[in-house]
Amino acid sequence: MISHISIKNFAIIKNAEIDFNDGLNIITGETGAGKSIVIEAVSLALGSRADSSYVRTGTDKAVIQLVGSLGDDEFVITREISSAGKNLCKINGEIVTLSQINKVSAKLADIHGQYDNQSLLNPDYHIVLLDAYRHDSTDSLKENVRNRYNEYTKCKAELSGLLSMEKENARKLDFYRYEAEEIDKANLILGEDAKLEEQISLLQNSEKIFENINKSYQIMYEESPSVMDGLNSSLKYVDEVSGFSREIASLSEEFSDLYYRLEDVCHSLRSLKDSIVFSPVELDEAIARINLIDNLKKKYGDTIDEILEYRYNLQSKLTAAENFDERKASLAGRLKTLKAELMQSCSALTKARIAKAAELEAAIQKELHDLNFNDSSVKISIESLAEPCEDGIDKVEILITTNKGEPLKPLYKIVSGGEMSRIMLAFKNIISSYDRIPTLIFDEIDNGISGITASIVGKKLKEISGEHQIICITHLPQIAACGEHNYRIYKESDENSTYTSVKPLTHEEKVHEIARLLGGAVITDTTLQSARELISGA
Repeated sequence: MISHISIKNFAIIKNAEIDFNDGLNIITGETGAGKSIVIEAVSLALGSRADSSYVRTGTDKAVIQLVGSLGDDEFVITREISSAGKNLCKINGEIVTLSQINKVSAKLADIHGQYDNQSLLNPDYHIVLLDAYRHDSTDSLKENVRNRYNEYTKCKAELSGLLSMEKENARKLDFYRYEAEEIDKANLILGEDAKLEEQISLLQNSEKIFENINKSYQIMYEESPSVMDGLNSSLKYVDEVSGFSREIASLSEEFSDLYYRLEDVCHSLRSLKDSIVFSPVELDEAIARINLIDNLKKKYGDTIDEILEYRYNLQSKLTAAENFDERKASLAGRLKTLKAELMQSCSALTKARIAKAAELEAAIQKELHDLNFNDSSVKISIESLAEPCEDGIDKVEILITTNKGEPLKPLYKIVSGGEMSRIMLAFKNIISSYDRIPTLIFDEIDNGISGITASIVGKKLKEISGEHQIICITHLPQIAACGEHNYRIYKESDENSTYTSVKPLTHEEKVHEIARLLGGAVITDTTLQSARELISGA
């Protein structure tokens, strides 16, 4: 329940403290005094969106603190709204998110605003009301339908996307095959481009290379005397005196080693000279090959390694494109299975809804009878939609007649504003009993009613307050008379500003407030007596 609320610098409220109690708490006041502002502050504390326009003119921030309890757990919710637009949320002094406040407040209180009755006129809202009644009997079924529906729609979207690409897939398949064949036909070898460039360079310069290598070989081996002849003679001279010292012997060995190494070099020069043959055909083939590789590089990658990697990745695309028909058939089969599972889940949910719809009809009928709808009749119609949705396959609509002999019709064709208020009160009473929400807040539930009906609504609110804490704003004396704890909101002005205050009423003050509601500006002994009679009758 809500035990206390503190409101500072909120709209026209400068500083207000209200202690709420168990049972029926009634708030009254002159029109424009700020009754709904109190409910707005409570709503803000319970997690509604903040707006800097709520900050009282001339102040930096508005602060609302609400003290509540759920079972043995007590907590303080704090909302601070700055004029700059920033806002702060706290629970027990710890900064929290707005969603965390909403999580707590959803279990604590239900607020019914004076415009919420309009939701009853929308048939789309009726399934929400039915599902809220004994929701524990359908929550798991609804979750199952939602999961099945999400799987079904995901598969359906995947199949739809696949079918939309069917022609494109055929075109892509041809293109992928062309690319794969082009790369495969080239029979690329890693590093061959570098070898080809070297080969082309050799072939293009073969005449110059042959001339230089041949000249070098002649100097070294063929001229008379050649370099090798001279070296051989030098080696003999040194070798003849090598026995005279170790140093000369060592030098002779090095000289000999050098000679034979140079002889090997000369043999290599001769082999290279003999192998150099200029072949225009070989050059053309090498150039054609390198041009082919360069063309592939322009399309598929800067290196042969990148081209081969592209070909590897291309294979997965080819596989997917080639398996298109198989994938389409698989998805179509899965979609059919998911549709059957979804319809089965929807059927189970429909049966559960039909079962509790009968119970809800009887409960509504009883509540409406208590609220002076003696000749009313209610029917919850459940029809099948053309296609399932995440809420199932049911179209739920509440049909009603408020007069004997009249046929059942949709709510929006039947009820007046006052009737709508009582019907919504009936729903709140029934559904809150199952939700076990401790606090129900009504902002002018009495809209459109008067006379005996107002007394009946007041007594119904008092009856409900036996199981729930009720906080109710009203302008009707018949309802105010039923209050166990009454509060008066009033507006005062000083030289600089206007502000709203809230005052808990003593029994005698309650009598005068109800007399004011009865008689207006002039309160007579007669209106006071009438007020006492209303309280006594309540």
